[in-house]
Amino acid sequence: MAEAKKNHIENITLEEVPASEKKSWLSIAFIWAGNVICVPALMVGAMVSAGLDFIHSIIAMFIGYGIVVGLMMLIAAQSAQTGRPSMVAVSRALGDRGSQYSVSLIIAVSMIGWYGYQTIVCASSFCSLLKSGFGIDFPEWAGCLLWGGLMLVTAFYGIGLTKILNVISVPLLFVFLIYGVAIVLGDGGVQTLMDYQPSEPAGMMVGITISVGGFISGAATCGDYNRYSKDGKSAALSCLFGVIPAGVGALACGAILAICTGDSDITVMFASVGLPVVGMLVLILATWTTNVGNAYSAGIAVVNILKLKDDKRAVVTAICGIIGILLSLGGIVYYFVDFLSILSYLITPICAVLIADYWIMGKGKAENWKPFPGINWLGIVSWLAGAAATYLNSVFLPEITGIAVTIVLYTLLCHVVKNPKYNPFAEAK
Repeated sequence: MAEAKKNHIENITLEEVPASEKKSWLSIAFIWAGNVICVPALMVGAMVSAGLDFIHSIIAMFIGYGIVVGLMMLIAAQSAQTGRPSMVAVSRALGDRGSQYSVSLIIAVSMIGWYGYQTIVCASSFCSLLKSGFGIDFPEWAGCLLWGGLMLVTAFYGIGLTKILNVISVPLLFVFLIYGVAIVLGDGGVQTLMDYQPSEPAGMMVGITISVGGFISGAATCGDYNRYSKDGKSAALSCLFGVIPAGVGALACGAILAICTGDSDITVMFASVGLPVVGMLVLILATWTTNVGNAYSAGIAVVNILKLKDDKRAVVTAICGIIGILLSLGGIVYYFVDFLSILSYLITPICAVLIADYWIMGKGKAENWKPFPGINWLGIVSWLAGAAATYLNSVFLPEITGIAVTIVLYTLLCHVVKNPKYNPFAEAK
């Protein structure tokens, strides 16, 4: 531990976070705010408003992020109580090998994919802004290497440097975004916003699903940061006040800027109102604060998959980030919408089975929790059933349906199956 502090490199990965390393709820809330204020959030806001008028877009955003935060608060509280990251917290719900080869793999692939996507978005917009605002031709591949590499440095060092980055960046991002919104609304934008009707209307469920998909990975991996929370209440507060105001605010800003400027590209948005430099700063800071979390969670997930020692997290994080940068060079940006849908279908029921396992069957007590050896097939079946219900449902909110199916099925199976080889709550005879 002393060496970790001396080198400023975090090396607590899968083991329990000691009490001496716990953080205030406000400092972790800043990390979550930095995660949700990002370029993709602005684009998700634009996507939601592409199918709904402004008022219904805001409602869909609140419902979507409300679903995510509800899941986050429970999962974060568990990680705070046990001091373990999400990849370890789910090791009873799905079994230690089940979580190792299913959830950890999904999270690793998802986070690396997000890192690649955000890197190419940042690089593309950065190059576009240099060209349109300053007449400078900067190759996109070089932008990916430049910004992907710089963002990776922060993730490499861990939560300490991430906390400092977000405390500085989040207030600046709020100021920049509010200023940009004020500019577009002050130039006839209010009337444009009120009169706006989408050219291709979509239902409320579509808007909610897009909103959920935009940050559902945050719910599944929230324990990676919230294991540093002092207790369950502190963890819940950091999620509630870190995500809802900043997250919905970022989506709303994206919708307002897109509707009033007619473009969802953040650099075009700000350049169109004569603020290219502000657009560049928002682009860089918003991507940086979020992409750090992507690489960080990917590193933890891979450490769990390979069962490496805790002090390997930094190196593994670097490798994950490099893979993400390579993916950005391959054009992962073109698969963004499908990627959001896959995340929503697969990750939401993972959160639900974890909640059912710890809060319902385990009574929400850290002393009742311990990993289940092998594969918990009750959890695996419940997870897959919830994913299928989420995917197939077209009548009610897919995410809510998937959550309900997963929780009910897992709870029922745990009460019906009496064999301790398959049920972590069955007593051995």
